[in-house]
Amino acid sequence: MDKTTHLPSAQHRHLLQRLRYKHLQMLLLLGNNQNMKRTAEGMYMSQPAASRMLQEIEDMFDCRLFERLPRGMLPTALGRVLIQFATLSLHHLEGCMEKLAWQKKEGLGYLSVGAIIGAAPALIMEAIARLKQDRPRLYIRVMGDTSDEVVSMLEQGCIDLAIARRSPAMADEDFCFSPLGNEILRLVVAKNHALLKENHIEWPALLRDWPWILQAPSSPARMALEQYLREACLPLPGNIIESNSVYAMLQLIQRSNAVMLLSESALQDYLDMGIVQILPISVSIPLPPFGILTRKHEPLSEEQRIFMAYLQQS
Repeated sequence: MDKTTHLPSAQHRHLLQRLRYKHLQMLLLLGNNQNMKRTAEGMYMSQPAASRMLQEIEDMFDCRLFERLPRGMLPTALGRVLIQFATLSLHHLEGCMEKLAWQKKEGLGYLSVGAIIGAAPALIMEAIARLKQDRPRLYIRVMGDTSDEVVSMLEQGCIDLAIARRSPAMADEDFCFSPLGNEILRLVVAKNHALLKENHIEWPALLRDWPWILQAPSSPARMALEQYLREACLPLPGNIIESNSVYAMLQLIQRSNAVMLLSESALQDYLDMGIVQILPISVSIPLPPFGILTRKHEPLSEEQRIFMAYLQQS
């Protein structure tokens, strides 16, 4: 094989010689702020110097990256591509620095995981516990959030892998997905709730007469509920408490007369202790499967491969 085919082109060499991380920082800040004055302040430089740097970046790539508007700066289509690249590159640098810092402390590796803890928490924590038992000096960082936030963290390079749900909007060319399982949604209330004394509960009265505790509209459980209600020609609940924290939801349900929709696995400990109880009403709301997500065009580390194997064995 001719190894010269893998050498960068003249244009790429030109970029490698000129492009700096400070340029990427400017793209990220200006993309977020859409204001040159605030971007210059964030980079501790004068506004004219920041404007010259942006012009330098645009000259490098030979295209307009931001539209200069009377009240700000709006990224062009090409600008959005470069902002995404800058975001990913800077997060990779941050992750590399964390790994190096841990290695200096005589650590043996680093793994950052983003997970929807509500989905099969026992499976995830069991895999983490096994990995930590096998590699006591491995530094493991776990971040819990909703599926859309976890996938966003993976896309931006903030985590090594994600345990989340696959959404229809997810780009197949960006991620590999290995399914782990699915969950059952349950409608629950606090113990001694008045609804538990009812022999028959109707959906219209439940939606109309009681407050609801739900996750954000972007969460798979919320989207599944809303689709279910639309197909049944039922209205959305009129009285909603919204939270993305499963812990907060479980605290709220004990202190209110609300109805809550959550996965059975997230509720299991509270059900076992009798703190919440399942309502006697049919809930056939399917959820998309959850599984392991990794960035498609990046090789897996040894820590990632071992952790994924433990997840799939559980």
